[in-house]
Amino acid sequence: MTLPADESIAEAAPEPAGRAPAAFAPLVTERLLLRPLEAADAGPLHRLINDWEVTRTLAEVPFPYPRDLADEWIASSRAQLASGTAYHLAITGTEGGADVLVGGVGLRIDPRERRARLGYWVGRRFWGHGVATEAAGRLARWALANLSLERLEATVAVGNSRSAAVLRRIGFREVGEGREAFLARGGEHPVTRFEATREDLFGAVQADPEPIAVSSGKPLLLVAACALVDADGRVLLARRPEGKRMAGLWEFPGGKLHAGETPEAALIRELREELGIDVAEACLAPLAFASHPYPTFHLLMPLFACRRWKGTPSAREGQALAWVRPHRLAEYEMPPADRPLIPLLRDFL
Repeated sequence: MTLPADESIAEAAPEPAGRAPAAFAPLVTERLLLRPLEAADAGPLHRLINDWEVTRTLAEVPFPYPRDLADEWIASSRAQLASGTAYHLAITGTEGGADVLVGGVGLRIDPRERRARLGYWVGRRFWGHGVATEAAGRLARWALANLSLERLEATVAVGNSRSAAVLRRIGFREVGEGREAFLARGGEHPVTRFEATREDLFGAVQADPEPIAVSSGKPLLLVAACALVDADGRVLLARRPEGKRMAGLWEFPGGKLHAGETPEAALIRELREELGIDVAEACLAPLAFASHPYPTFHLLMPLFACRRWKGTPSAREGQALAWVRPHRLAEYEMPPADRPLIPLLRDFL
């Protein structure tokens, strides 16, 4: 059955782009660790970045790079991380059994425009090992999956083919040209502008290999969704985790129908797999449905309401969960097919 509000998942607002998580967990890649900068990083950071070959490609870094500027930068980066206005992280790796600073990667957040600017640098002796691609790609994917952002932007000095190649490898698209001031070189210089959205980094949503064909020529994808409603009248939303298509968007729990399944059977299976709860078919009430054309398929999604289940909903697939008041559902960025269901659900509740 539904748990009382104080025993269930706490009500949560969508993570604003301008607010940091309570505790930023370092990001791990196959070879690297991306973590907040620490005071002890000042010396290694200065030695790596006080290099003309590095600073000449960075718009906001002077050359020579004063030693005390490293201390100031680390202090300011930690303050920005705490406020959620920027995420400037150390790129660290292992060399000779010891952890070493390799470079830096960061995001500057524009909460009003729901966008962020990506930047990165790597010490010259670590060039040619794919560090920038691995670090920048990891932070970019994390940002679109965990922050309320619509897109990422980046600029590259014209002639910096290596950096442009990094952006293309991780999914960015070239969108134009411009000019930008470079402290180390003095004055404005031409740059190439890049951009990436969730679809660029995570891929477009696709139908199953053998879906039902419809007259439009697009395959028909059948998905069942459920609005779990607790005793306090709140609705459970799940955020698609990093690594899934449309990562970072909030949705009603559910999933695709397997061959031979009814929508009710699919929901019972999906809710057990995703949330660890057991639902009886008699507790699933048909509420509404969504019919939405995506570029490569047409989605048909019945929405059920459920007020009774066994167990406590928990995130079993790495997704974030939030119990949301009906009047706040529109604050959560959702896939296009889910949005029309919000007013219908509000009226029902």
